[in-house]
Amino acid sequence: MRTVTGMLFALMMAAGLALSTGAATAADDEGTIRSVDRDALTITLDNGNTYKLSGEFDVDALREGVEVVVAYDTVGNEKLVTDLVIYE
Repeated sequence: MRTVTGMLFALMMAAGLALSTGAATAADDEGTIRSVDRDALTITLDNGNTYKLSGEFDVDALREGVEVVVAYDTVGNEKLVTDLVIYE
């Protein structure tokens, strides 16, 4: 009985931890870059979605009119780019 109680407690703790760390969600989007803000490190696609780039991205390589696929995490109200593929 003691082992079953311990297992149930561990499962409840794991489930609670999984639910509490759900603040960031991953997703992807695709479209054509409508604008690049090099100062704010953001890009906006033709569908109106704006994404924040990290300092790791070569912002100078991005330009308007290029088709991309963006992988991102949503943290709060901000979409943070985790990966970006350029179609040429």
